[in-house]
Amino acid sequence: VKRGRLREEGSSNKFSNPLPSRVARSISVISLKKLIPLSQKMGHISVVRIIGFIVFGLSFLLTSCRRQSNIEEANDAGILIIGNSNEPKGLDPHLVSGVLESNIIRALFEGLCVEDPAIDGKALPGVAMKWTPNKEFTEWTFDLNPEAKWSDGEDVTAHDFVFSYKRMLSPDPNWPAQYSEMLYFLKNAQEYNKGKITDFAQVGAKAVDEHTLLLTLRGPIPYLPELTKHYTWYPVPEHIVLKHGKINTAFSSQWTRPGNLVSNGPFQLKTWTTNHKIEVERNPHYWDAETVSLNGIRYLPVKNYYTETRMYGDEQLHLTYTVPSELIPFAKENYGSQLRQENYVGVRFLRVNTLREPFTNPKVRRAFALAIDQQAICEKILQGGQKPASGIVPPFGEYKPPAIIQSDPVKAKELLAESGYESTSAFPDITILTTDSETGRREAEALQAMWKEHLGINVRIIQREWTTYLQKQYDADYDLCAGGWIGDYLDPTTFLEMWITDGGNNNTGWGSETFEEYLHEAENTADVSQRMATLAKAEETLLDDTPVLPIYWYTTTYLIRPEVKNWHPLLLNNHPFKFVKIEKD
Repeated sequence: VKRGRLREEGSSNKFSNPLPSRVARSISVISLKKLIPLSQKMGHISVVRIIGFIVFGLSFLLTSCRRQSNIEEANDAGILIIGNSNEPKGLDPHLVSGVLESNIIRALFEGLCVEDPAIDGKALPGVAMKWTPNKEFTEWTFDLNPEAKWSDGEDVTAHDFVFSYKRMLSPDPNWPAQYSEMLYFLKNAQEYNKGKITDFAQVGAKAVDEHTLLLTLRGPIPYLPELTKHYTWYPVPEHIVLKHGKINTAFSSQWTRPGNLVSNGPFQLKTWTTNHKIEVERNPHYWDAETVSLNGIRYLPVKNYYTETRMYGDEQLHLTYTVPSELIPFAKENYGSQLRQENYVGVRFLRVNTLREPFTNPKVRRAFALAIDQQAICEKILQGGQKPASGIVPPFGEYKPPAIIQSDPVKAKELLAESGYESTSAFPDITILTTDSETGRREAEALQAMWKEHLGINVRIIQREWTTYLQKQYDADYDLCAGGWIGDYLDPTTFLEMWITDGGNNNTGWGSETFEEYLHEAENTADVSQRMATLAKAEETLLDDTPVLPIYWYTTTYLIRPEVKNWHPLLLNNHPFKFVKIEKD
């Protein structure tokens, strides 16, 4: 979600026309010093003509200096300008795991199904025209659209999907796909990824023919169409990936660079200027090009959210990534309905490195969790309608999360004493890793103060820019690490599956056979209420060991200009750009 090096001054000075007054003053000096002597040589009529030309030139200069704002220019061009928080780690759907990368990839690529622009949990045709499950929901047949093409005009086929799933699940230990478990729903996918089997033909992905894809699952998954909306299930172009490397060549591959990247979504990559902007333009080969209204999207990596809000006010953005909590009252007063505060299925938490002392002790982990005043963070720091999180899975649908983690400083002290660290002077040096944003620092400082007040423990804050922060998290190079998770689909497993042993997004060193047994049991349970109860037991197992410290459940707060249409509230905030329009009043 981050990184940017945009100028922090807004555009108000840029367009407030200080220049014409200076020009006028200089011209008046010329008039006094040069025109009076000229009048003696050329006569009155000639001087009047010269003055007329000067006045005309000044009028032209004044007019030309009143240029359009960025938004006015973009509206005329049909370009949507978005604040996107930071520089993306990459644009390879198999190698990223962040929201900001998803915002771009969702415009460039398309999976078997796509999001409905207004209805949560509804799957619309993407590359697949239709899909049919068997009675047990363990096999799904996807009939692909023969008109689906890559942006270079080549056909998108079932073989592209099989190639992509094989690539995503590569067992190569140097293959840095942190999200490979998203495909573990396929039969034998986990076994192949972990090197327990070596023949990919045993994995449940088969191209029956060019336009028929058969997916066999490890258990009944009635919500598979929802899963296929996620970018980990997107196809990548085999002919382009292999042109620039091997199947599992990672970040050193040039296939995602401008001029090389070939995609199958409504847009194609136009420019990528590091720390400045990414631009996409309409894909002329997209099968549903008639639906696409925008001519392009410009993503700006503005990591300072105060700057971003000012840019919005100066007509440089259609849409902000967020609004800082301190500016919410200002936004309410000045922007009215342009400020949106919506439900968002996500959770903010701290990862705990369970392999490092003192956090090898679950009582220490629980003490740190109970010493957090979640309500104070929500009300005094965030002010965006967030709710204290008692667990990892937010309450939505039919799921009822176990209310286990709640602020209790007295109990926190007791647990710390029981752990053998009653004397905090003997406590090891502790650090908390977060991003280099102002919001990240303010949150970390609040946590730092709470642990000092309630536990008597000093915690040092370490801030790193987005890509370094991610790498340190992946390498478990931290004590405590600020993090968050937004649901990939509307089911509790999107928040629970990530904590399986050695999961690509686990990164805590924690694992539990009991936890994974509950997940397996739930997967093979047809009754919805019974399945939800089993998933709650899995979450309870996780929270009892406390490898993660829940803080709050997200809301999304952002500014959006009135000319942006078809941008409706969605629980996952995964807006399909093919339906977005710009309509000027």
